[in-house]
Amino acid sequence: MNICLFNREEIGVPLQLKDKRAEHLLKILHKKEGDSFNAGITGGKSGAAVIEKITDDGIYFSFKELSDGKNLLPLKLIIGFPRPIQLKRLLRDVAALGVCEVHLTGTELGEKSYMKSTLVEKGSAYNMLLDGTVQAGSTFVPELFLHQTFKECLLSVCSESKGQLFLGLDNISPSMSLNSALEKNSSDSIVAAIGSERGWTDKERTMMVNEGFILCSMGERIMRTETAATVASSIILNKMGYLS
Repeated sequence: MNICLFNREEIGVPLQLKDKRAEHLLKILHKKEGDSFNAGITGGKSGAAVIEKITDDGIYFSFKELSDGKNLLPLKLIIGFPRPIQLKRLLRDVAALGVCEVHLTGTELGEKSYMKSTLVEKGSAYNMLLDGTVQAGSTFVPELFLHQTFKECLLSVCSESKGQLFLGLDNISPSMSLNSALEKNSSDSIVAAIGSERGWTDKERTMMVNEGFILCSMGERIMRTETAATVASSIILNKMGYLS
């Protein structure tokens, strides 16, 4: 936990000792009265907090805003629903990288039962995004969107993303490599689509091309959805100058 995030209404209120943030401060970081720690307002400023006192009622602390909380980066991901265990790692890692939106979508070859996972229904998906945000020392959590079908997803994303560069990761019939696509097409904002475990169908490839997506590959090796999402995001953000 590289930053301790609070909602605005939690500032000035004692942090309950059973809260996982309090447990981390006391048991992992061994903080005590008078010590400071990195803190921030979710979706707002970051800064420093100072523990004023610790009682049975909780941790009393003051907070001072010092800087912006590392804004999210202009990269949106469309992800075919992966296995729940993969989804946890995927969400955490792309949040740490700073993508601004994650669109989880059903696909023709994707396992339909994954979309009914309690991981999303019970808010665990948001917690994974929050974990990645905290890992990065940021205060901004990527937005999460759910789509039942790929067509529905494209209608939603593409209608609001005019002027952006659209990239569809595909190792079956790509028109060029991801690096070549990024070198030949510059944009301040990018949408990248990564399929589920079994990849895209020809119908889905046609749908992407019709929406202006460039189908591109990251080599001949077949990656898991979570790996492809992390690698593609890293390559794209590096090319955009955010990881250099």
